Amino acid sequence: MLDILDKGVCDNSMIRKALSSYIGKVVTINYNLGRNKYESYKAEIKKLYNQVFLVEVLDENKSIKSFSYADIITKTIKILDK
Repeated sequence: MLDILDKGVCDNSMIRKALSSYIGKVVTINYNLGRNKYESYKAEIKKLYNQVFLVEVLDENKSIKSFSYADIITKTIKILDK
């Protein structure tokens, strides 16, 4: 699991730096939709930008999803390495 949040104060640059080692690797993303609704994706992290990062969901559609670094800070998503 991406454990950067356990180290105290973190910001976008710290999360981006931590995610840079995951580029091209398959991870599991657990997405909290609220009201006890969750989605889980097997995805490959494709690109990192200043405020968001892109993942390619490994399913039959090969869809691209984007998440913000704020989603990690607020624990809306959790990234688990395979």
